[in-house]
Amino acid sequence: MPNIAEPAENLPLTPCTGICRLDDRGYCVGCRRTGEEIGRWRAMGDAERLHIMRVVLPGRKSS
Repeated sequence: MPNIAEPAENLPLTPCTGICRLDDRGYCVGCRRTGEEIGRWRAMGDAERLHIMRVVLPGRKSS
């Protein structure tokens, strides 16, 4: 299991792929974040970003 307490310089800044369009379920077709997650991304702490990128988004890609 990855260490969630990684130094900030090792964290990816965003899962954005540059394909920014929401599908009919409200997920971005590029990164699978919701509009709310995209809007709050900069205000999120490192732990919340890592949780979304490592746990939430992979589950959405398989849906």
